[in-house]
Amino acid sequence: MKQHQSVFKRHCQKVCKPEVATSIKRIYQYFLLPWLVAILVVACNHASVPETQSSTNCRTVEHAAGETCVPPSPQRLIALGPPTMADALSVGIKPIGTVFYFDETPPYLEGKLDEIELIGKIPEQPNLEKTLTLNPDVIIGVEGGAESIYSQLSQIAPTVLGRWKGYPSWKDHFNFVAEVLGKTEEAEKVWAHYEQRVQELRAALDNNYQDIAVSFVHICCGTIDIDFKNSFNGMILDDVGLRRPPAQEVVIEGGITSISEERLMDIDGDILFVATTSKESEELLEELKQNPLWSQLKAVKQGRVYAVDYATWRGGNPLAADAVINDLFKYLVEDTTAS
Repeated sequence: MKQHQSVFKRHCQKVCKPEVATSIKRIYQYFLLPWLVAILVVACNHASVPETQSSTNCRTVEHAAGETCVPPSPQRLIALGPPTMADALSVGIKPIGTVFYFDETPPYLEGKLDEIELIGKIPEQPNLEKTLTLNPDVIIGVEGGAESIYSQLSQIAPTVLGRWKGYPSWKDHFNFVAEVLGKTEEAEKVWAHYEQRVQELRAALDNNYQDIAVSFVHICCGTIDIDFKNSFNGMILDDVGLRRPPAQEVVIEGGITSISEERLMDIDGDILFVATTSKESEELLEELKQNPLWSQLKAVKQGRVYAVDYATWRGGNPLAADAVINDLFKYLVEDTTAS
């Protein structure tokens, strides 16, 4: 800049009158100088753009909110929900941040959540300021969860939303998360492990449960809910070849519905798995047991009612699926004593 000023001064000393020189100097100060500074600022900003933002160094992923270019191998993931978080853990990526909907860590996630920052609790939206400070390189959520703040999240990091139609989508969502993270080979190994466990359980069950109906009911948030054939646990039960009661052996949107106490016989099965979520839901279950219909349930008569963990049986991810299979081994193969 000083060199330009020296040239300007020498030139004016030779050919300019004092008043003309002053005018030219003012033009330089007020017009040319800011223009040169602007060029330098743009050049510096362009040089500082992260390499992962370049379209030549990312992969285009199609998702529920459009198309997004994500890094080839993201490492700093924020997962907007437990299924997404556990999906990432299944393929070897530990998220740096997540949102929860449970108060206590489910047994299947014990010891796996260290160093994962909590940025919110469902149904609340994640804390955007906290999300920004974590400096993620990709954010993964689901449709129906983060659309209202999608534009803000996208300004923090490349953000994708999986197509989520409830827990019937759990297998597709796992594959989507693996694709976004560039972990499709690891996903194939996860599915191979799942299939191996399914086949092991099938072999252990043999033909002993061909005519046995397995029922599942969970009590949450003041309602009695049953999961159908296309729910998370319903798909696992179907994969291992276990039959459901007629009222549950159907496919409906979302895979779940609430029932009244008058419809208690919808949960009638030879074996009944029951899950509660809180002290209030446990109290509701005790009230339910006072209903005359409860004592008419086949599983109650045969002493085959088993308490299982709610967050596990509705986990919607491979880690939870493995834990559900563990429960099935425990109660259907290893132990026939009702809890």
